[in-house]
Amino acid sequence: MTHELRRTLGVFDAVVIGLGAMVGAGIFVALGPAAGAAGSALLPALGLAGLVAYCNAMASARLAALYPASGGTYVYGRERLGPFWGYLAGWAFVVGKTASCAAMALTVGAYAWPDQAHAVAVAAVVALTALNCTGVQKSALAARVIVALVLAVLAAVVVVSFGAGEAGRLSVGADASAGGLLQAAGLLFFAFAGYARIATLGEEVRDPARTIPRAVPIALGIALAVYAAVAVAVLAVLGTDGLAASGAPLSDAARAAGADRLVPVVRVGAAVAALGSLLSLILGVSRTTLAMARDGHLPTPLAAVHPRFQVPQRAELVVGAVVAVVAATADVRGAIGFSSFGVLVYYGIANAAAWTLGPRARVLAGVGLAGCGALAFALPWTSVAAGAGVLAAGVVAYAVREGRR
Repeated sequence: MTHELRRTLGVFDAVVIGLGAMVGAGIFVALGPAAGAAGSALLPALGLAGLVAYCNAMASARLAALYPASGGTYVYGRERLGPFWGYLAGWAFVVGKTASCAAMALTVGAYAWPDQAHAVAVAAVVALTALNCTGVQKSALAARVIVALVLAVLAAVVVVSFGAGEAGRLSVGADASAGGLLQAAGLLFFAFAGYARIATLGEEVRDPARTIPRAVPIALGIALAVYAAVAVAVLAVLGTDGLAASGAPLSDAARAAGADRLVPVVRVGAAVAALGSLLSLILGVSRTTLAMARDGHLPTPLAAVHPRFQVPQRAELVVGAVVAVVAATADVRGAIGFSSFGVLVYYGIANAAAWTLGPRARVLAGVGLAGCGALAFALPWTSVAAGAGVLAAGVVAYAVREGRR
């Protein structure tokens, strides 16, 4: 085993991997809960989530160009703010994205075989972990196929929904509370966090100083455009109340639009989209695990890189095993809030690290930092309490370990 990864990914591959993590995570899972929180302010909440995500994305892109190593904000926080902040970012990412992995695996099960959702979720985790262990290029190829299929399905839903939708259902109501708007934006942020996958793969990207700053905003811009089109189309058919009450809003939108034949296609598209998100999520969590193991914050054997496939195979296997256990026992909606809290903490540290880069970076970094804080603490209190508790446990572990050193 070695400790170095191979640089094989170009701009297109990086964009597709980022899209694979984003497209599917929110469209099929987070729109309903977000509509329930925001009411008629769903579209402004989507815009707010996109704004915070853009600030975070630019902070991540600038930092990734300077520190093109696996680990993302774990590395940036360590280098710009100190070891503790790097550790906290890495810990928040690993626990938050483990919950995301479980949510995506359960989404696969819920759409593919609802009666056996947990079993299908575990099987999906096992299969994609095995794929990731054979090399990042194969994962990138799989992401291309998945993204193409999902975008085709979403385009079909948008077309039939606009064809049958009622413009009067689209409203940006003044009755929505500020708290509901922020909570919805926090839940929808779950859908945008996939661009981090590009940064965490920094050690496997060719010419990272050029590739990462280009790939991150491209992937985020495409995802935001897709989300906006789908949200408007589904609202036009179901309305705010119908969307909030729906467990499968895109399927319900196709059915309400009179396109019953499209419903099975949407179900397949949802399962495929969740598979794409899960594939990219496992990639990102395993790379952060690799970086933390290199520094001794996680067991050092997890830092090994397979000599043939050039991937952190041990980290992949451990992450896959943990996600499989969580997917066998977790609840999808609870996992979304928990994941959003951890990831918002992660990006808050990324923005704080970007602040140190100088005056040119501080406007977006300041907006991103404030936005992450506001959205994190506007989430449901159960998500905030659980997330804060897990982060506190990580801080205690860090203090004990440093005390022993």
